[in-house]
Amino acid sequence: MKDILTLGIESSCDETSVAVVKNGREVLSNVINTQIDIHTIYGGVVPEIASRNHIQNISFVSKKAIEDAKIKYQDVDAVCVTYGPGLVGALLVGLSYGKALSYAIEKPLVGVNHIEGHIAANYITHKDLKPPFLCMMMSGGNTQIVLVKDYNDFEVLGKTKDDAIGEAFDKVARVIGLGYPGGPKIDRMASLGKPTIDLPKPSFENLDFSFSGIKTAVINLYHKNPNLNKEDLCKSFEKTVSEILIENIKKAINNTGIKTIVLAGGVSANSYIRNSFEELEKDGIKVYMPDIKLCTDNAAMIASAGYYDFINNKTSDLSLNAIPNLKLSE
Repeated sequence: MKDILTLGIESSCDETSVAVVKNGREVLSNVINTQIDIHTIYGGVVPEIASRNHIQNISFVSKKAIEDAKIKYQDVDAVCVTYGPGLVGALLVGLSYGKALSYAIEKPLVGVNHIEGHIAANYITHKDLKPPFLCMMMSGGNTQIVLVKDYNDFEVLGKTKDDAIGEAFDKVARVIGLGYPGGPKIDRMASLGKPTIDLPKPSFENLDFSFSGIKTAVINLYHKNPNLNKEDLCKSFEKTVSEILIENIKKAINNTGIKTIVLAGGVSANSYIRNSFEELEKDGIKVYMPDIKLCTDNAAMIASAGYYDFINNKTSDLSLNAIPNLKLSE
C-alpha cells in the first residue's frame, strides 16, 4: 500500500507551523515559529501583529518543513490547512498560502478544523489509538467533551457556557501579575503551593462547564488581599479546575459506557490536570495524552487530521474561506 504524505499548515493564532506527516501517524517534520515573546509585552495575542508575523514567516517555515522531511513539494499527496476556529486574519494567511500551494503543485486541498487537529495529536503520540473514545478538549478558546465515534465523526456532549478553561488561566495569571502566557506560569507557581483555598465549583445536570465563576472568585480574592500567597492560590485554582473536569468526564463515562479518555488542547499540558486524569486509570479507565510538544498549536496535528479527511475523500476547493467560529463537524 502506498504511503500517503500530508503537508499540514497551522496559523490560527500566534504559531506559524508547517509539517509533513506520513500515513497520519509518523511525523517527518514539524516546524513551529512561535510569537510568544512578541506578544508577551502586550499581555496577550494582538491579532494584527500575529497576522503580520505569519505573513513574514510562513514561506520560510514551509520550505524548512520540506527540507527537514527530505522530500520535495511534489511528493506531497495533499495540502491540509486550518480554516477555523481562530483569529480570522491569522487563519487567512495560512489558508491563502495553502490554497496557492495546492494550486501550484496540483495536489488536493483539505480544509481542517483546528479542534479536530488537537484530537488527532493523540494519533501521533499513540500509534495504537483508535475511535471510539471520549475526548476532553481543553484550550484557550474551547472546553468541551467530545464523543469521537470515528476519525471523521464527532458529537459534542458538553461545552463551556462562558469562558474556556485556557482563557480562565490567562485572565487569572494576568490579574495576579504572572503575565502571558498564563497556563505554564500558573502551573510552575502552583508546583510550589498547597491547595488551601476553597473556590466555587459550578454544577450542572448535563455535561456543560462554566469557568467564569472560579475565575472571578480568584480575581476578587486577590484584589481584596494582594498579599495572598500566590503559590497556594494557583494550586487551589488548578485543583478546583481539575475537579470540575474530572466530575464531568466521569458523568460522560457513565452516560456512554466508553472507558477510553483522550486529552487534547493546550491546557492538556498542565501537570496537575494530567496527573488527575492519570488517577482515573486506577478505576480501569484508559487515558491517552499527547506529548507535551503536541499539546499546543502545531501543524503535525493538522496534517494528521487532514490525512483522515483525505482518505475519506473529504477535500476542499479553492473557494474555501476562513471561519473563525467554526464548530466541530462543520
